[in-house]
Amino acid sequence: MNALPTQARAVIVGGGIAGCSVAYHLTKLGWKDVVLLERKRLTSGTTWHAAGLIAQLRASKNMTRLAKYSQELYGELEAETGIATGFRRCGSITMALTEARREEVLRQASMARSFGVEVHEVSDAEVRELYPHVNTEDMTAAVHLPLDGQGDPANIALSLAKGARQRGAQVFEGVEVTGVDQDRGRVTAIHWRRGDETGTITTPNVVNCGGMWARDFGKMAGVNVPLQACEHFYIVTENIAGMTQLPVLRVPDECAYYKEDAGKILLGAFEPVAKPWAVDGIPADFEFDQLPEDFDHFEPILEQAVSRVPMLAEAGIHTFFNGPESFTPDDAYHLGPAPELDGYYVCAGFNSIGIQSSGGAGMALAHWMDTGLPPFDIGDVDIARMQPFQRNKRYLKERVSETLGLLYADHFPYRQKATSRGIRRSPLHNLLAENGAVFGEFAGWERANWFANEGQEREYRYDWGRQNWFDNQKAEHDAIRNGVGLYDMSSFGKIKVEGPDAEAFLNHVCGGDMSVPVGKIVYTQMLNVNGGIEADITVTRLSETSYIVVTPAATLVRDMAWMRRHVGDRFVVLTDMTSAEAVICVMGPKSRDLLKAVSPDDWSNEVHPFGKAREVEIGMTLARAHRVTYVGELGWELYVPTDQAAHVFEVLWQAGAPLGLKLCGLHMMDSCRIEKGFRHFGHDITGEDHVLEAGLGFAVKTAKPDFIGRDAVLSRKEGGLQMRMLQFQLTDPDKMLFHAEPILRDGEIVSYVTSGNYGHTLGGAIGMGYVPCAGQSVAEVLDSTYQIEVAGERVTATASLKPLYDPKSERVKV
Repeated sequence: MNALPTQARAVIVGGGIAGCSVAYHLTKLGWKDVVLLERKRLTSGTTWHAAGLIAQLRASKNMTRLAKYSQELYGELEAETGIATGFRRCGSITMALTEARREEVLRQASMARSFGVEVHEVSDAEVRELYPHVNTEDMTAAVHLPLDGQGDPANIALSLAKGARQRGAQVFEGVEVTGVDQDRGRVTAIHWRRGDETGTITTPNVVNCGGMWARDFGKMAGVNVPLQACEHFYIVTENIAGMTQLPVLRVPDECAYYKEDAGKILLGAFEPVAKPWAVDGIPADFEFDQLPEDFDHFEPILEQAVSRVPMLAEAGIHTFFNGPESFTPDDAYHLGPAPELDGYYVCAGFNSIGIQSSGGAGMALAHWMDTGLPPFDIGDVDIARMQPFQRNKRYLKERVSETLGLLYADHFPYRQKATSRGIRRSPLHNLLAENGAVFGEFAGWERANWFANEGQEREYRYDWGRQNWFDNQKAEHDAIRNGVGLYDMSSFGKIKVEGPDAEAFLNHVCGGDMSVPVGKIVYTQMLNVNGGIEADITVTRLSETSYIVVTPAATLVRDMAWMRRHVGDRFVVLTDMTSAEAVICVMGPKSRDLLKAVSPDDWSNEVHPFGKAREVEIGMTLARAHRVTYVGELGWELYVPTDQAAHVFEVLWQAGAPLGLKLCGLHMMDSCRIEKGFRHFGHDITGEDHVLEAGLGFAVKTAKPDFIGRDAVLSRKEGGLQMRMLQFQLTDPDKMLFHAEPILRDGEIVSYVTSGNYGHTLGGAIGMGYVPCAGQSVAEVLDSTYQIEVAGERVTATASLKPLYDPKSERVKV
């Protein structure tokens, strides 16, 4: 038995395909002293029983890039390692049975084209030619991706492990990690046990690739990895005479997928209500185990499958398989550095797409560990998006019972989760509910997305066109544009930065100039060394040694971690103040009139100009009024102690009646902001998007001597922009934009829509997106014909570099 080392540069915990991929890619980057520890045997958790589907297309450009990388890697592994991976490009077909699903698959096909994935819409006759055994009588549409593939999951993992070994990695089976040491916020060592033998490996880097064990292993080090195992079912038929290679067939309306494998058919399911497994802990001896059969649970899927592929009625069942796989609260896997502990990384929670994802995920994480940044934006799966409460077992049990089924449910825009709701509530929640609020969930927060009229149902009716709240959004939008509206943004993340070095610290991590008077609000970004946008924030100076940083709800954990990692030896204290203050936004041309009615303070432009914060009286209490806007109108954000928020709301609501004050939701905020061309972090701007190309150069002050990203900003100024962010409006007022629709310039796909919504004032769907501009003037970029492809149809669009609504911001600063 080989002795374990006493030190390593990195210790990877978990020998499934994810851990093997991380080890492979770290050694490929030249890392030495890489150790992989597996509690039982390689692949013995989930990898060994995975179906092995290897698709290219995911829901965003960069997730697709990772999936395509996995495909290319698996196709080359056998030649490198000599272990057959079973990889073959058999293609895939996705079949729609409803009009809603038809719209979805055609939109997915358009998205695929914008991401460079080969895709073809196919007729029912073409489907039967590709898959002769399928019943297409009720098919409404289908798409074919000829380069999708399948492979042998266990052998792919073993091949990756062998590749890592060939470059010096050490792989040990039968070794359990029993503890993780840390000192001053950084990993220092792990403790292990192998039979009766114990030991320690000192290391600055630990990678949690624990699969369904990752949550409990993370807890050991105080790291949040929210995931939960669910039972996952499939059957494998007996050999079918004459069966030849077939594409993978997905019929999401029947929750089913079909894979031909060595003359048999594997039928798998993503049933609407899943069965969480081992909520209170996985058995210690679990290894290559199957779970008890539950044919009653699977039977509805099988009944539909026999009608869809009639040959199944004659084929005997060779295997009924039930095995556990881990699922996360939002159906996206966990990747990246843990925000709680430096040197601790996570690669886990793959939601039944671990085989197609792990190649790319391992590559991305190895790059991140090697350089300090991912190879491109991976915000969709960044572990720092998770909120601390989400590791709660009851929460996870409820949520994953839904998220497994959502993989094959209709992916309607604005679809809300139904389970594990009502956890984080604003102090105004009940007041808003009493007045018709329809809530959506965001980072656990219940937020009013729209307000129902009296007698109107308070539910979403999902659609790819105008949903049932479209007219409600329009009325709220109109109130903001022409009158006065109130909406609740208590979910804002609020970080207090205090200490004698607060100014110097913020000047280092922010592109804007923080050497401003008390009361000044600075809109700025935190940049990475490449000039990419790591955070989009406002920073308000409260005193000589104190600032408040306001950030989106979903990025609070991430932004706190980014700031903490760059404090260095400065005397600064960071405090999460999110729950201490509610935020009530009063916006619109009549907002000044409303605030004058409830406050003795002077709200004039001279006394309270745009970009200023000050203490004010409202009703019988005090608030801090920030004159800023994300909707493109005159208005204020009122920061109120949480215990006094209800009072301020009631005072405003009563005084607003004569002015026609309207309660508004977050759908309104998004439609107003996109008319004004305001960027949305995570969609329009990410760590991959250069701040100058995003059109935000005005928020960066290069006269400052030292801030993260300064050299990259100066370099891009000198070398010229490669991309420009444009705003688009469809000329057809009935079409809708959401995201990822292809942008065509003079007939050629050049990019995709990063975010979209309907512009009620402008009278059409509005989208944002980057277009290439290397060596071109603004006039040359705009002097082109633009179209946007919507579900396969090319729709003419007007393009603008300046905001389509109020381009000079005259309404904001009146």
